[in-house]
Amino acid sequence: MTNERYPVVPEGFNDSEPPRGIGSQRLAVLGDPVGHSRSPQLQLAAYRALGRRWEYSRWRIPAGQLAAALDARSQGWRGFSVTAPLKAEALAFASEVSADARRSGAVNTLVFDSLEPGAPARGENTDIPGIVRAFGERGLERIEGVAHVLGAGETAASVAIAAQRLGASRIEVYARRPERAEALAERLGDGVTGRTLADWVLGDDTAFVGDTVPGGYVLANDIGPVPAGAALLSAAYHPWPTPLAERWQDASAPVVTGLDMLLHQAVLQVRLFGGDTIDEPLPNEAEVVEAMRAALS
Repeated sequence: MTNERYPVVPEGFNDSEPPRGIGSQRLAVLGDPVGHSRSPQLQLAAYRALGRRWEYSRWRIPAGQLAAALDARSQGWRGFSVTAPLKAEALAFASEVSADARRSGAVNTLVFDSLEPGAPARGENTDIPGIVRAFGERGLERIEGVAHVLGAGETAASVAIAAQRLGASRIEVYARRPERAEALAERLGDGVTGRTLADWVLGDDTAFVGDTVPGGYVLANDIGPVPAGAALLSAAYHPWPTPLAERWQDASAPVVTGLDMLLHQAVLQVRLFGGDTIDEPLPNEAEVVEAMRAALS
């Protein structure tokens, strides 16, 4: 049922700026493609729980066009969630960025200083602390061993930094193009190496695997058995389970899903969109999180 006090985003998405509805403040997820995004359900559930009369929609912006689109935006935008392929462009667009955003090379959250069209934006990467929160919810407070990150894009950078924060002793980045893995490893610094994805196998010391391959890594060779206690983060969540998630489930090993990551990074976005810091909890945050979780089911 549609409640006029809490605008509900229609299905589908807009190729141009979404029209203004009845909400007092406007938010959207930006990307290409973006029609599949679950962010509107998540965010609107949070604002209903908080009693905020805000709008949240989808806005398709092709690669290379983020700055032009946002510079021409109309009145009322509070901020944006940013997904592929625009996270590096969002980093360049923001007037001020956090240390996490700069180190990862990715901004997934833009927050404007005011609702005026020319207001400057602050850029943040909530994926990194969102991953740490998702692990903590599963009782996984530490990574005791080596972390393998599959992929070398912006999500892979966030996963690698989160793995460092969780205590991984070493991080190995695997990509189809080894030069991309090596470039990411060089940017992240000591204790990170880049390798080719075709050579990836599990080792006895593997404590964590972060699968950021779009759609999930497809098992093309024998990667060996899942080490006891090794955790998997599968960034993809549709279709589910991914091939690696199925392997981990068969081994009764811990799995953190892409929806876990999506939920917890979105909670941090809601904090930021409301004018709080990333570390300042929402009013009745536990209830807000459960409303957002229910919106994903």
